[in-house]
Amino acid sequence: MGYIDILGQKAKACKGEIAFASTEQKNDALLEIAHILRASKEDIIRANTVDLENGRMRKMSESLLDRLALNDKRIEGMANACESLAKLDDPIGEVVSGSVRPNGMKIQRVRVPMGVIGIIFEARPNVTVDAAILCLKSGNAVILRGGKEAINSNKMLADLMRTAVKRAGLDPDIIQLVEDTDRGIALDMMKANEYIDLLIPRGGAQLIKAVVQSATVPVIETGTGNCHVYVDASADLNMAVDIVDNGKTQRPSVCNAVESCLVHRDVAEDFLPKLKARLDKHNVEIRGCEMTAQILGAENVVPADEDDYATEFLDYIISIRVVDDLAQAIEHIQTYSTGHSECIVTESLFAAEEFQKRIDAAAVYVNCSTRFTDGEMFGLGAEIGISTQKLHARGPMGLKEMTTVKYLINGSGQIRE
Repeated sequence: MGYIDILGQKAKACKGEIAFASTEQKNDALLEIAHILRASKEDIIRANTVDLENGRMRKMSESLLDRLALNDKRIEGMANACESLAKLDDPIGEVVSGSVRPNGMKIQRVRVPMGVIGIIFEARPNVTVDAAILCLKSGNAVILRGGKEAINSNKMLADLMRTAVKRAGLDPDIIQLVEDTDRGIALDMMKANEYIDLLIPRGGAQLIKAVVQSATVPVIETGTGNCHVYVDASADLNMAVDIVDNGKTQRPSVCNAVESCLVHRDVAEDFLPKLKARLDKHNVEIRGCEMTAQILGAENVVPADEDDYATEFLDYIISIRVVDDLAQAIEHIQTYSTGHSECIVTESLFAAEEFQKRIDAAAVYVNCSTRFTDGEMFGLGAEIGISTQKLHARGPMGLKEMTTVKYLINGSGQIRE
């Protein structure tokens, strides 16, 4: 029997318990997790320090080290997420719709758990907690497989959560961590149809592509974020600088960070120097078109190629292109977008409506930062990721997106003729 078979059997054995747990039981477990995370901050940071030291030895980039790092603020954020979820309505048992047929049958469509959810993710240990608590509140057992870069942090967090769940009177096996970081184990997980009802990859383009191509288990694709901001001819340029700067530099290593800026030709000479002055404070590298180089000086701009416009940098790098009009901006985004989050800065109602109508992405913004594409910011509590596909779930995946539905039909002897 393989390693994933053992975890799968344990998850399958206890998925009924969490599926039928009361809202009060689940909330008690969430509050216990919040308590134990706060009480164990020093232990968590010690484990995380080992991962960070190993990451530096492997010469991980600063942006990836930022993803990996845990501190008091981020641990408090995880604890707060637990408490926020406890306050949200329980999706399980919610009646989505209902009707009475002409023959008197009563039909209801209600929310139920998926069952066992597998999560494969990279070097972000906060995902260990976010994923586990979302699965818990939505009545699912979970098998977590994080990257080797965060293994010490993930072990500590998983052990603490399992202890908290047990204290709350639930089976700790509703939360399990894959502690073997061998890639072959991840592949086994992708094909564990007997045990796993849904698989969610969360990470970079290569991880997501590998899971989508290899998995036989049903997958929800949480996409990479090649996110754009288009600065229209009518834009408030100071607002545009704030939005691009926030999207690029507030936390460049996340999927809703801005990777590319498109600027209308009519405002490029005024806007680009203002943007560069702001981005220079963070030493952001600019990769731009010929006109960008003409305006900012060739010594300040790396010539951009097709790959630059298609790349999710996750770093202090941005691609810039000057465009002739809204139509060309939309065409560029349609060519290079990953369908995550896209933004227009404009004072034109027509341009705003046209942009939101024609851009095919999970989140389409007018005059605000793409950094808001987040379950907590959308009022969903914690999230498992941002789905860029169109089946079942799209955008931030909160509690309801972690459920499916079943039909309940009640009759009084009706038969079909």
